[in-house]
Amino acid sequence: MYPGMMHWLRMRRHGHCGEGARAGRGFGGPGWAGSQSGGNPESWQAGGWGHGHGGDEFGGGAFGVRRPLRFLAFKLNLSEQQVGELAKILDELKTERAQSAVDDRRTTAAFADAIGLEQFNADKANEGGALRVLSAEKLRNAVVKALGRLHALLDQQQRTQLAYLIRTGVLSI
Repeated sequence: MYPGMMHWLRMRRHGHCGEGARAGRGFGGPGWAGSQSGGNPESWQAGGWGHGHGGDEFGGGAFGVRRPLRFLAFKLNLSEQQVGELAKILDELKTERAQSAVDDRRTTAAFADAIGLEQFNADKANEGGALRVLSAEKLRNAVVKALGRLHALLDQQQRTQLAYLIRTGVLSI
């Protein structure tokens, strides 16, 4: 066992980390973080390690929503058909964002090429700038298209809930 682990174990056994933070008996034991979510050994997948991770069982917080499809299906109370269509919309957005990341790397390379020569190459810099603008426009168009498809897919109550999630920062688009 790693020597630093002994200090951790002793501290948990003596209750120095608050109520219920001592070492337990394995899955579902009193010290296991999954016990806050019913003692299910698989519950860690549904959202962090028990507590202090955004207060949401779907893992909100510093790293955002871990599973946007499952999160939205739960929060918006989506039907199976809506979940299938939402999966397609999110997949297209994911693809477009990945392409935008590739374009961003190309832009950075173009800027580096422009400045790395003995003389500044304005044409190379303009090429990188134009690529950045084009990529941003493509991403903007994909997001607007996805929002339009989401609007058509959801009923009024679901749209209101989605708008609330976006407005409060729980969900980012």
